[in-house]
Amino acid sequence: MPEFDSSRFVHGDEKWVNPLEADLAADQDMVMEQILNNIHNTPIGQVLKKIASLPEIRREKVLTLRRQITEGRYDLTDRLDLALDRVLEDLTA
Repeated sequence: MPEFDSSRFVHGDEKWVNPLEADLAADQDMVMEQILNNIHNTPIGQVLKKIASLPEIRREKVLTLRRQITEGRYDLTDRLDLALDRVLEDLTA
């Protein structure tokens, strides 16, 4: 059985080991596995799941809209309000 001293170092195998520097890979893997298994049960996990299910970005449409905004031919204020309303509806549905 390992011995402990007042400096919180563990004596094992005839050498002093700092517990903060010890190999915790197995413990870290277990913690990560628990996080991944439970992430969908958390609010942030549910948001991430919704985001992951969104379609990919349509590059051509984005470029067209950027050009229209730059040229002043796109009414950003009204459309932004509508887009935000839709995003909020999707997230709360």
